[in-house]
Amino acid sequence: MGKSAEAAEVVADPVAESLADLVAAEDVLIFVNAAVTATGQREFRSDAAGQQLSLAFLHEYVQVNYRPVYAAALALDINDHNAALIIQRLLRTSGEVDAEQKRREGELIAARLAVLPPQRVYRLFRALRAAKVNNRRTRAIQREWLAARPDLGLDAVKYREGLRTAVRHTHLPPGPAEGAKELGDFLFEPKKRTRYAHPLLEAHRRAHYEQGAVYELPFTVAEGFAARHGVAREVFLERIAPRMTRLERLRTQAATSAVASAPRADLASMPLTRLALYVLSLSLDERSRRREELTGALRASALRAAGPHAGSWGEVAAVLDDSYSSYGSGVKRRRPLAVALGAHYLLAALAGSYRAHWTSGRADALLVRPWGASPVGARILDALEGPPERLVIVSDGWDNAPPGLAGEVLRVWRTRLDPARRTSVVHLNPVYDADGLDVRRLAPSVPTAGVRDAEDLPALVEIAQFAEGRTGLAELQSYLDRRVERFVAARRRQGGDRDRDREGSR
Repeated sequence: MGKSAEAAEVVADPVAESLADLVAAEDVLIFVNAAVTATGQREFRSDAAGQQLSLAFLHEYVQVNYRPVYAAALALDINDHNAALIIQRLLRTSGEVDAEQKRREGELIAARLAVLPPQRVYRLFRALRAAKVNNRRTRAIQREWLAARPDLGLDAVKYREGLRTAVRHTHLPPGPAEGAKELGDFLFEPKKRTRYAHPLLEAHRRAHYEQGAVYELPFTVAEGFAARHGVAREVFLERIAPRMTRLERLRTQAATSAVASAPRADLASMPLTRLALYVLSLSLDERSRRREELTGALRASALRAAGPHAGSWGEVAAVLDDSYSSYGSGVKRRRPLAVALGAHYLLAALAGSYRAHWTSGRADALLVRPWGASPVGARILDALEGPPERLVIVSDGWDNAPPGLAGEVLRVWRTRLDPARRTSVVHLNPVYDADGLDVRRLAPSVPTAGVRDAEDLPALVEIAQFAEGRTGLAELQSYLDRRVERFVAARRRQGGDRDRDREGSR
């Protein structure tokens, strides 16, 4: 047998093919974990430069080797930072794919742009201009997104530089023909007109010299004018309150506490992780004083996030990390702990019966704070007593009291005490490990998935099944295809309702 025949035999070896398939699936899952958790910012144990370098490598590797899967990640619960990076890379390299793949990527890009915060999209458009990406496909996608905006006058006031860059880069008229000339004048020659027909553009013009016009503008724009006019902060917040979004009200809650007439944010309507971050920003005394209000809001938000799955998960136990490292970093302050707190209330809503085990040993979830070591292994032992139908661990993967106990406990449990897998165990990690190019795992026998927002927990538990190393790329691709189909179909049904004006990023 010649060398070529031997090579063909090796290629055809089903064991080798199966192994390659599993490796490919693992590569994709590593990228998904990074795209969910990493934002290129400093973490507790790694700096921003290391995070950015590690993330850039993963994007390049998956884009080159698994491009269809790379694009399909836009349909998953990845964060906005990575979604924007994927879109930018796909548009920069559109010449590398055929027409059918371009069409598929175009649908995914349009669907993802529709749910990204406008400020993030305009930032992406600026990045495309800086990279000199101005092909026909890119212009068509930008034109479609701008045409779907409900009020380009609002965008011109609130995201002025971003809209101006997009219009200049794509050589598109700023909006429908009847308002394009006025918007163009506002963006490029603001002093040309003495009056605008659009009320927001006119309010912006008048706000330069008239205090009353300030309160007709969006909060973020009005703030600058109020400071220029020397308006007292308390007076400004009271008068601008009707124009504030829910998140803006939440951010200024403490500042408006002394203003009796200022409306308060409806905490129960807030996204779960955002609400958990707000709760953790309060002092322990204030949390105690407002216990009924805060607990009620967290439970209501969790129940809304659980949706039709509420009460369907049977007996659930959770190990939740509130060690000192859950503080996160100066730029991601208390984020890991907020995810754990949100997961606590969400799991309580999903479960038929529920037990929580905080690493600190605390029993009062509302008063948790980043403190102490990480005895994850000891808490897993406590949680497995019973045992529960599901065990969910929310931790950054560092187990140091004593080191390695968690991995050993999980290994013995899976191989000797529960080989039939009567108890489902999953580890959700809110912190990307730049050195390991993945989220840190507690044990090879336990599936681990990255998590950024607690409300994504049900979907992440579903995708974590692929991290057990028993399914290959075909099964993972099938799952991604279903997610893509649902994601694109949902955006088509919603049609023009694309204004998801969220503040901040995932």
